[in-house]
Amino acid sequence: MLAVAIAAGLGVTSFAVQAQDAAPVHSKSHQKKASTQKVSTQATSRDAELEELKAQLSALQSKVAELEQRTDAQSDINVSTGQAVETVQKAQVVSDKKMGTIDKFVNNTKIGGTMFFDMTDVNHKEQVGTAGSIKKDGHGSTNGTGFDVKRFYLTIDHQFDDVWSANLTTDFNYQSTLSQTSLFVKKAYVQGKFDPLFAVRFGAADTPWIPYAEKWYGYRFLENTITDRSIDGGRGTAGTAPTGMGSFGNSSDWGIHALGATTGDNSINYQLSVVTGGGYKNPTRSKGVDVEGRFGYQPIEEMVLAIGGYQGKRAKDVQLGAPTRDATRGDALVAYRDKTFGVGVEYFTANNWDDVIKYTGGLPVPAVVKDKADGYSVFGDWTFMPQWALFARYDRVDYKYWSFAGAQSKLKDTYYNAGVSYDILKNLRLALAWKYDKLEGPNKAFQYKTNEVGFWGVLSY
Repeated sequence: MLAVAIAAGLGVTSFAVQAQDAAPVHSKSHQKKASTQKVSTQATSRDAELEELKAQLSALQSKVAELEQRTDAQSDINVSTGQAVETVQKAQVVSDKKMGTIDKFVNNTKIGGTMFFDMTDVNHKEQVGTAGSIKKDGHGSTNGTGFDVKRFYLTIDHQFDDVWSANLTTDFNYQSTLSQTSLFVKKAYVQGKFDPLFAVRFGAADTPWIPYAEKWYGYRFLENTITDRSIDGGRGTAGTAPTGMGSFGNSSDWGIHALGATTGDNSINYQLSVVTGGGYKNPTRSKGVDVEGRFGYQPIEEMVLAIGGYQGKRAKDVQLGAPTRDATRGDALVAYRDKTFGVGVEYFTANNWDDVIKYTGGLPVPAVVKDKADGYSVFGDWTFMPQWALFARYDRVDYKYWSFAGAQSKLKDTYYNAGVSYDILKNLRLALAWKYDKLEGPNKAFQYKTNEVGFWGVLSY
């Protein structure tokens, strides 16, 4: 454009000179002389202007060339910058996706823990026949003072979407009576919740009865509920106390669990589980499966009426194993709990819980061929002022067993506890309590008494 403007300027100058040359002449000699001088002057001026214009044109051409180079360079820079910006944008998109994935995982994952601990003094005495009572260790009790972490549950819950979720709960404990630690997988399941009244869990999960009764009892950190409380000592002849009469259920087991509930007054809840029968500590295989169920009705939100049952081989029906029979258990619970007061009664009955293996006449002849147990638990607590509560509980279990000859023997277990609890924090409770347990053998062949006094606590987060 600059070059065109200069060329136009040169054309106008040339045209003006020619116009001047064409002007009329009045006197030949005068005109000739004047014309000669004028032409000479004009030629000189024109030549100077042309040179100046050429110099300007040359300078302009140099600037145009320089501008073109700069434009090309700027174009390269623009292209390079655009590519760099595009690369950064792509990297940002990838980074945003990764951060979004991480944020989504973190926001949909909950990590929590619960610890049961105690520091107590144990006084355990045993008496055989008419002999005197002797303070000695045995049958699940160790005399003296010690600190125990009875349970430490570490829980990870992850929600994949509105329907599917997963849970992993580990179970760690340390008992001074055993001088050892143990670590188990308490729960590991995938859940699909399709409706408040229908959810399915696949894996190791809470069984229908024991965890449900624990929630209404409220003091699991102090003691297991009656069907879950292990009564060591068991059955035997005078002077002996071999295995038997442990707990009458598992709080978690491997299998498929269907459950659901409504809320408020006149609500219902249920759970039906098909499990291996060996408990969460023993994910074994057997020829069949066990079935456990529960149904609860709440006429008001603070009260529940529940029944439950169990039937199965307890993972003892193995290939090429001894013949078996079904172990059965029936459960019932009536409880009330509000913000200041709680009370309840739990009952159970069990048949052949310890004698799933069926005797068919071979040798050797077992000492016991069948068993039956009945028990009940009465519990209550009262929050008499903020953070402070009084509590107490009484259990009674009668356990009968028969020999091959048909003779019947009976064990009787009596247990109670009482104390006061204080909520130090919203998630930290401490209890000062006394626990007493007495197991009486058949015809008073043996007797075990345990007194335990100290502090029990629960921490959750």
